[in-house]
Formats: sequence, structure tokens, C-alpha cells
Amino acid sequence: MKPQFFGLLGTVSLLAACADTGANYTPILDGAPTAAYQADLAECRALARDQRQFDQETAGAAVLGAGAGALLGAADDDGTALGGAVAGALAGGVAGIANSAERRQAIVIECLRGRGHHVVG
Repeated sequence: MKPQFFGLLGTVSLLAACADTGANYTPILDGAPTAAYQADLAECRALARDQRQFDQETAGAAVLGAGAGALLGAADDDGTALGGAVAGALAGGVAGIANSAERRQAIVIECLRGRGHHVVG
């Protein structure tokens, strides 16, 4: 049981480490950056980082994945529900992190565009 506990602990640690993914995005500009670009970029990154509902969605995806994995693991011949829960939590959490990272990146891009910077991607 200890290896599975450490696997779950590792999953939680991985999800926590990726919490700000996407907010640190450095966009591509069409042309030279203006004098205000660095300050605007820092403010837009902070805005994206403050969107905590994405973290809640990631946690929700991990919980749903853990539940589905536990059910599948329990239905297996071995009956290893905890192993299935760990795998499901990891899969759900990774999907949630990817989704929140894309949304945070989009916030940075749109915020900079709204401040007059010519962001192409």
C-alpha cells in the first residue's frame, strides 16, 4: 500500500507544481516591443495567474479521473482500485492542467492585445 500512497502523493505534487503553467507564456510580437511592454506583460501574467477557477477545474478533473480509475481498477480481476485511482487522477489532472494552461496563455495574449501590443501568437 505504501508504493501506491507515494504514487498518489507524487501525482498531487505534480499537479501543484504545474499550477501556473500558461501564465508564464512569452508571446510573439509583430514588430519591436514598446517601452511599456515588459510592465504590461508582467501585469497580464499576474492577471492570468490569478484565475483560480482553472485550478479548481483541474482538481475536479483529477477527482473525476480518480473515481473512474478506481471503478475500472475494482472491476479488474486484481481488484486494485487504489492503483486505478492513482492512474485516473494523474490522467484527469494532466488533462485539466493542459486545459488551464491554454486558457491562461489566451488571457496573456488577449490582455496584451487589449493594451495595444501587436501579438501574433
